[in-house]
Amino acid sequence: MKIYLKTPEEIRKMREVNLIVAAILDAVEAAAMAGVSTWELNEVATREIQRHGVTSAFLGYRGYPAVLCTSINEVVVHGIPRKDVVLKEGDILGLDFGCYKDGFCGDSARTLPIGRISGEAQKLIDVTRQALENAIGKCVPGSRLQDISWAIQELVEKNLFSVVRSFVGHGIGRSMHEDPAVPNFGLPGRGLRLKAGLVLAIEPMVNAGTHEVDVLADNWTAVTRDRKLSAHFEHSVAITEDGPFVLSRP
Repeated sequence: MKIYLKTPEEIRKMREVNLIVAAILDAVEAAAMAGVSTWELNEVATREIQRHGVTSAFLGYRGYPAVLCTSINEVVVHGIPRKDVVLKEGDILGLDFGCYKDGFCGDSARTLPIGRISGEAQKLIDVTRQALENAIGKCVPGSRLQDISWAIQELVEKNLFSVVRSFVGHGIGRSMHEDPAVPNFGLPGRGLRLKAGLVLAIEPMVNAGTHEVDVLADNWTAVTRDRKLSAHFEHSVAITEDGPFVLSRP
């Protein structure tokens, strides 16, 4: 395992690219409504990439065909935007986006409602968002990596949801995926000792039912095995001597 600690100047550059990630996600979210296809959302992201002068982190990555991941309802992650997939009232939509600028990557994700959604769907979104906040609170020098993991798992399971185990968060910097892997489950007090300069993409993926997932025939789209709802939030977070610095939060 190779851990790359970032200098303050590198963290500044990562802050810059992550603010662009947030702005592009904001633009996509503003366009996400019933009657809009997920391909149209990908087109919004593509135009914003060009406007900001950045490079997609997703397009072409291991053959991925789009700049955005659009994951609806039972899709956990890696939903491919399509012209024939149209949002409808009551859906929940996971948006995941990353890009490069000046040699550094930014990465963030959020789940949002399309119109009015069920109470269970809203609770799932709220718990997943709060699980990420709880995890961010553990991003301080001297903590252990699995303190982050446990902060997510504890809240999720207390609310009778399940944490996806097949996909995890990751280090981030000059590459989108760096060491260490950041599972969303674990035991407090275990794992890598956190140091200032470490930057992590923390991304709880939470299911309403079983934690088990299936990957569809396109080799990308991951869905809950029981086809119940899933939610996903992600921030890129720098560990500093002053505490967690959420790079992808404006």
